[in-house]
Amino acid sequence: MSTILSGYSKKKRRKMATQALEKVGLINHIHKKPNQLSGGQMQRVAIARALVNNPDIILADEPTGALDTKTSKQIMDLIKEIAKDKLVIMVTHNPELAKEYATRIIEFRDGEILKDSNPISDKEKQDDKFKIKKTAMSYKSAISLSFNNLKTKKGRTLITSFASSIGIIGIALILALSNGFQIKIDEFEKSTLSQAPIVISEQAITLDDMVSSKDNLVEYSKKREIYPLKTMESTLHKNKITKDYVSYIESIDSKLVGGISYFRTTSFNMLTKVDDKVKNVDTSTFFSIPSSIDGKTSQIMTDNFEIIYGKLSDKKEDIYLLVDSKNRINENILKELGLGDKEKIDFNDIVGKEFKVVLNNQYYKKIDSRYVVSSSYDDLYNNSNNITLHIAGVIRGKKDNMYAKMSSTGLVYNTSLINFLIKENKNSEIVREQLNKDYNVLTLEKFEDGEEGAKNRDAVLAYLGDDNVPQAIQVYPKDFSAKKKIVEYLDKYNKNKDESNKILYTDQAELITSLSGNIMDAITIVLIAFSSISLIVSSIMVGIITYTSVLERTKEIGILRALGARKKDITRVFNAETLIIGLCSGFIGIIIARILIFPVNIIIKNLSSLDNVARLNPLHALILILISILLTLIGGLIPAKIASKKDPVVALRSE
Repeated sequence: MSTILSGYSKKKRRKMATQALEKVGLINHIHKKPNQLSGGQMQRVAIARALVNNPDIILADEPTGALDTKTSKQIMDLIKEIAKDKLVIMVTHNPELAKEYATRIIEFRDGEILKDSNPISDKEKQDDKFKIKKTAMSYKSAISLSFNNLKTKKGRTLITSFASSIGIIGIALILALSNGFQIKIDEFEKSTLSQAPIVISEQAITLDDMVSSKDNLVEYSKKREIYPLKTMESTLHKNKITKDYVSYIESIDSKLVGGISYFRTTSFNMLTKVDDKVKNVDTSTFFSIPSSIDGKTSQIMTDNFEIIYGKLSDKKEDIYLLVDSKNRINENILKELGLGDKEKIDFNDIVGKEFKVVLNNQYYKKIDSRYVVSSSYDDLYNNSNNITLHIAGVIRGKKDNMYAKMSSTGLVYNTSLINFLIKENKNSEIVREQLNKDYNVLTLEKFEDGEEGAKNRDAVLAYLGDDNVPQAIQVYPKDFSAKKKIVEYLDKYNKNKDESNKILYTDQAELITSLSGNIMDAITIVLIAFSSISLIVSSIMVGIITYTSVLERTKEIGILRALGARKKDITRVFNAETLIIGLCSGFIGIIIARILIFPVNIIIKNLSSLDNVARLNPLHALILILISILLTLIGGLIPAKIASKKDPVVALRSE
């Protein structure tokens, strides 16, 4: 213990102990236990313990007590040998022993000096420069000492750790449920937002536009007054979606957007072969799934759809067949594929099916002043400038997802395809011709003057591929938090703009946002309340248990102080012990909570059909272990401080 207090390493302490045993002649008994030694040998062990730290002064209190004459002589001879280079102060009631071995004898009675055989001179007092060695115990030594002490009380340590872990178990279960419910809510948000995007179309209406002209109206007013409410027709706002606005939309932080889609009316000019015969393809059931801002597969796609055959890719040439939850598809689409006469179709008969998209310059021919579709379908189909599309896979909405319950089926394409077609066709001959004509180059029908005629002309241009701006844009936020930031971003565009130039949007998830937010607030408040109660109870219990343990070890504290341990060292020993108990308590709490999660999930599933709700986050588990350590340290700190301040003599007398 003295070497520990002096701060020596374990290896150094072992070497010092071996050397001390060698000095007292017990090196051959190094592996024996105390009950295997004789009285004289045990006394030698005591002397070795005194010598191990190489002290300048040795205090020997009745070193020959309870020993026979022969053994007493051996011990005194050993002490005499030690006294050659150290000061040995021996207390004895045997005057003959003192006269034989001592170089200076001081006689006491009732605490007063009666006689001194060799009193110290004044000059010797002045020359005395002896300094007491200071002791210090490292944290590592304190932990090692505490761990060895706890090993002797395994049962009690386990019970204490378990009692301390009760609060941790409760909090861990609450956090597991909170984490699980949050995951479920996030999944609900994603599913909801995938069905309720922010819509920017040619016409928009907001709830604020429909309120009365009177300000600060009170809901459910008792006033005997009525106010006019604007009709929907009078509040319609016409959005002027420009190319700059599309660029503004595409500059939204991609981390906020789960997907984005554009509604365009551009024709696909699509052909396919059925029974070796080329035919036009009806693209009325041909639609796109939202893509990411960079045109790649979006989160909306991966979160809401599963690929049940084939593979997903970002290539513009790859299209997909969307089926419903029962693998059904509209029979008209099957007819377009040449499979309308079959009751069931193998995936292999569908995947790999080719379609040709013909560009405008090949698809249309000018006859006099009118453009018509080329009659030679075979030549169109085999043209080298065509875009060849393949059905790359079969997809459907994921289980328990709103898309799985939708009846919409059809062919699905990547946004990059329509963007490529617009880029290629906007400079085609028919588009350039239409830009310079006041009539429809397909029907020769003259456009009316005014706004309506301009609108019809723009519609024809969009159909032919000059689609600089979409008719509508749908932005799918990743979650409700992202939706809020996207809305702020869209509102920023309208800042300082007059009413006619503002672009309004429809936030379809606004109501759900407020409901979800209120639910989460309520759940959070309840969980915090439960957590606080558990923490308080756990903290009080740890304090009581630790204080009891400290009181029971008061005598041990006295021994440590008698060996030179500082008050700081006593506190450090008990802090190390409570740290170990806190660590054990935290691990026990997490393990038990992890086990209890299984029956908790079974109960929740039986009551609510929600599967695998309780999920303990590893980060939460680590934090709870740290909290457990902190609580036990706080609980043991005050008792350890009280014990460390006790007088060593009083502490040694305690039982």
